[in-house]
Amino acid sequence: MKTAFVPVASMATALLLAGCAVGPDYVRPPVQMPSGFKEDANWKPAQPSDDRMPAAWWKVFDDGELDALATQVAQANEDVRVAEANYRAADALARQAFAGLFPVVNLNASAVRSQGASGNTASRSAHPVTFDSVTLGTSWEVDLWGGLRRSLEQAQASAKASKADLAGATLSLQGQLVADYLSLRVADEQRRLLDDAVDAYEKSLQLTESRYRAGVAARSDVTQAQAQLEATRAQAIDVRISRAQLEHSIAILVGKAPADFSIAPRPYQLQFPDVPPLLPSTLLERRPDVAAAERRAAAANAQIGVATAAFFPTLSLAANGGFSAPSSASLFSVPFRVWSLGPSLAEKLFDAGARSAARDQAVAGWDAATATYRKTVLTALQNVEDSLAALRILAQEAVVEAVAVKAAQESLALTISQYKGGTVSYLNVITAQTTELTSRESALSIDGRRAAATVQLMQALGGGWEATAN
Repeated sequence: MKTAFVPVASMATALLLAGCAVGPDYVRPPVQMPSGFKEDANWKPAQPSDDRMPAAWWKVFDDGELDALATQVAQANEDVRVAEANYRAADALARQAFAGLFPVVNLNASAVRSQGASGNTASRSAHPVTFDSVTLGTSWEVDLWGGLRRSLEQAQASAKASKADLAGATLSLQGQLVADYLSLRVADEQRRLLDDAVDAYEKSLQLTESRYRAGVAARSDVTQAQAQLEATRAQAIDVRISRAQLEHSIAILVGKAPADFSIAPRPYQLQFPDVPPLLPSTLLERRPDVAAAERRAAAANAQIGVATAAFFPTLSLAANGGFSAPSSASLFSVPFRVWSLGPSLAEKLFDAGARSAARDQAVAGWDAATATYRKTVLTALQNVEDSLAALRILAQEAVVEAVAVKAAQESLALTISQYKGGTVSYLNVITAQTTELTSRESALSIDGRRAAATVQLMQALGGGWEATAN
């Protein structure tokens, strides 16, 4: 009994001491947050911390085809699959670190055949002898200083950061898809606008040709009308380039080859969801990139504890028991029973400063991680401010441009009437037509930029602005 008392007592003492953990306990790095946004005082930022997957925020655009495509991104995009695999790997490392807190149990069985030899010829074995053995053993590194637990903290924080990376990759790629899809629809509308202009310019050409044949218009009017018509046709053809490239980009985002994917042109009315005047204070908490940066700061803090624990001795407990006997004997019998039990203590006495350097490296890593976290938060605030400013200014610009379009259309109608009446030259008609087309193109461009800014705002908020999104 006395033989076994010392290891048991050592184990009990180790368990009592295992509650301490060296190194600093993690506290989220403080960030100075503004009381509201510069662009809208009713918008209240919050401390970002969440790594939840964003909801289907793109549904505010009320487009079934867009909804289906955005869903495919999360399922088939290769970059999302890479992020998901990285998360599974990080989660497996966390489970591996957790397993390190527990004893390891091993079962060994062997049959060794050997022939002894010595200087005394008489004692030399004349025949080979086979020894059989079966042993069951366990070993446990007691986490006296919390190094293993700090390693677990680090692995778990890294796994959560990887999960946030997955959410961030999904959000970013879905945002890119929504932006590309809306740009493609803007290209469709631009093509339709130019096709309408071509139809109008063909009628103008027919008018000038009739007037030329009647002798009331110069040949230059016909050539000018012809030049304007062909230039507009070239513009309509050129739009196909950007549309094709956008379609190819969307194909890659949904995990398909461009040759196997197409989006049919159709009339499209851009949607501009109403941004609520007052948003809940938890909106920025859904930013996956901020959550990932915060979790990496936690992992860096835990690494300081791991490096600090290396300065202290390690205590291991081991126990083995089993049987070992010649094959000619009964293996599982008391005379051949073997066992061992006892602790072991190990401590580095000299390492030329390696452990101090490792701890300094961990502290530097913590400083870098906290700075990265603060920068990510500031960048998130900038993203929201940029999008709010863009939406506010573009809305004002759209109102002014709508007035310009209406005026250009009235001017064009008046100029054509004057031309028919012979009071102005055809150059006036071309100028009015160019102004009218340019104004309509500008209005369409503003609408496209407003849609893109809406997408950017929803991304900047971590996926929409609904308070219940998760």
